[in-house]
Amino acid sequence: MPTTSTVPVSLPLPSVPRRRRSREEVEAAVPVEGPKRVLLAAPRGYCAGVDRAVIAVEKALEHYGPPVYVRKQIVHNLHVVSTLEERGAIFVDETDEAPEGALVIFSAHGVSPAVVRSAEQRGLRTIDATCPLVTKVHREAVRFAKDDYEILLIGHEGHEEVEGTYGEAPEHTQIVNSPEEADTIQVRDPDKLIWLSQTTLSVDETMETVRRLRERFPNLQDPPSDDICYATSNRQAAIKKIAPQADLVIVVGSANSSNSVRLVEVALEYGAKASHRVDFASQVDESWFEGVATVGVTSGASVPEVLVRDVLSLLADYGYGQVDEVVTAEEDILFSLPKELRATLKEKGDSSRGLGGRGARPAR
Repeated sequence: MPTTSTVPVSLPLPSVPRRRRSREEVEAAVPVEGPKRVLLAAPRGYCAGVDRAVIAVEKALEHYGPPVYVRKQIVHNLHVVSTLEERGAIFVDETDEAPEGALVIFSAHGVSPAVVRSAEQRGLRTIDATCPLVTKVHREAVRFAKDDYEILLIGHEGHEEVEGTYGEAPEHTQIVNSPEEADTIQVRDPDKLIWLSQTTLSVDETMETVRRLRERFPNLQDPPSDDICYATSNRQAAIKKIAPQADLVIVVGSANSSNSVRLVEVALEYGAKASHRVDFASQVDESWFEGVATVGVTSGASVPEVLVRDVLSLLADYGYGQVDEVVTAEEDILFSLPKELRATLKEKGDSSRGLGGRGARPAR
């Protein structure tokens, strides 16, 4: 006789599209005082390192054909990843998930020497799309470890970039996750100490961490040049200028994008009444507009401009048609494509795209 299970079974409910309230309904709920406007941050979106990495995958697919394997997300953006997947890119967590002899691209966040060795041992062909600014930090770690310095790496443990940098000199490196950790960390020799950082951190929080470290270790040395990348600094500077005037700030970017998440935090710290992160315009909640006259808009360094345009279009539907761009810096940095790819492009006579950076490609 069959038995009847008493264990409850949870079945997913079918998703029902949410009815978005109209502009009139939102304005009736909480009237807006004053004219509606958008303050659009500039710079925003793609940086040179992200652009370079995305082009690398696109060109690899074009010249080698799919599948092209990519270790981790090439950049931290859902739209970019899904678009490349549709074209034949396969994203894997580790190189051993790719078949022997396959072409594997290392993401913009960088990899440790152990990952490179693993790929070599399995006979994988590789293209290193690590952002040159991340590579700079790797080289600093190698240099100072060779000179027997202890490295305090300011960053988020578990982030791909931090894992790669730490892997260059694990026996010489400690990760400092926050200003609070700076108060308790113990070091081997306080007179032979240097700090490095993840490139996508909050500038203010990083400097606070360094301040606390230096209070305890006065001889702590600075890196030869800023580790926080120009794009992260510039995007934070732009939102700092906008935030005090904004009733609401919308940051376009993915949840695993460190620099996008930091922009939400910076907006709130510098006076925005509310700040939210979205991947897509469809995730914007129209209730955020209740009583809101000024909306600030920006995007993380891995976000294509088309996603920002979608948000601006939605805002226009709710009466925020006036868009004033707030420019705090001009970016003209370009990076050459990875050397492994440049050789192939030269061989095939492809001169259509050899650089990555702002203004080097049309908005997509």
